[in-house]
Amino acid sequence: MMKKAFIFDLDGVIVDTAKYHFLAWQKIAQELNINFTHEDNELLKGVSRVRSLDIILGLGNVQVSQADKDRMLIEKNEEYLSYLVDMDESEILPGVLKILKLLKEKNQGIALGSASKNARPILEKTGILSYFDVIVDGNDVTNAKPDPEVFLKAAQLLNIDPKNSIVFEDSVAGIQAANIAEMVSVGIGEETILHEADHIFKDFTQIETSFIEELIG
Repeated sequence: MMKKAFIFDLDGVIVDTAKYHFLAWQKIAQELNINFTHEDNELLKGVSRVRSLDIILGLGNVQVSQADKDRMLIEKNEEYLSYLVDMDESEILPGVLKILKLLKEKNQGIALGSASKNARPILEKTGILSYFDVIVDGNDVTNAKPDPEVFLKAAQLLNIDPKNSIVFEDSVAGIQAANIAEMVSVGIGEETILHEADHIFKDFTQIETSFIEELIG
């Protein structure tokens, strides 16, 4: 059996912290008198914190100084972190644990590839840190998705060829990054949005054991 790299995004794939990001960004937007909706929040999926703020400012056609930007980025993160304090295993999305356990049993390489700079504390609080052989997050990369840096680095640290790697993603930018890296892309979410993915599932409960075994080969 060939050992392959299974690389997971975090937000919206393993845990649903997107709702906390939304609330934190919404608070910043309100300070700027910008109307920030759930639809607008879709634009921030898989995007860095700095780029997310630029997108929100663009939505309101608002310009601020670099000092104000720096302050808002800190405020946003502190607000977001306040929501994570009470996180536990109940935050893990349905079906994810079953897949992680299967991959561990099959001795496959498991990595996290996320733009989040809070990945480790989230994995610790939800009790699944031990499943991951490698963690590559926003602290480790300079280029945001759709640049494939985060996934390529994860495969490299696992010492596995990118072409033997599989990525689970819920964002368009993440799917594009996986495709650019010539990895197998598995979209988690809506087919209309993630149509560029090699495989698409509404969520992990739809992923059969046989599908994972086929990917392993």
